[in-house]
Amino acid sequence: MSLMNVFDVTKTGLVAQTSRLNLIAENIANADVESSTPEGAYRAQYPMFRAFFNEEQISAQGQGVRYEGPVDDTRAPRALFDPGNPKANAEGYVFMSNVNTVEEMSNMMSASRSYQTNVEVMNTAKQLLMRTLTLGQV
Repeated sequence: MSLMNVFDVTKTGLVAQTSRLNLIAENIANADVESSTPEGAYRAQYPMFRAFFNEEQISAQGQGVRYEGPVDDTRAPRALFDPGNPKANAEGYVFMSNVNTVEEMSNMMSASRSYQTNVEVMNTAKQLLMRTLTLGQV
């Protein structure tokens, strides 16, 4: 992999982590949404990533990561007994989203650090290129 390819690979990482952070923010924003049916409850979403390769190369050298879209969480929504709630069903249950805010916060920290790491890789590659240009100078 050439040094110039580093920028392309880290760009895909930045895009992927930005998409991940957007889904995390959406999950946290909808963590306390209520519904009268389990089907209507908000379901947490997680990003689906896929590594992609350069078809021109014979080796299986990765060229980055691609965001394929969100995937819904399959866990059941939380059922709370709250017969006084206007959204309660006939049995008195309100269905809450299946978002775990503690899990989402740890995912947010991980995505943020991954984003920062990609930025650092880009900065290091830039510094290496700049130093390469000064090799022949006195």
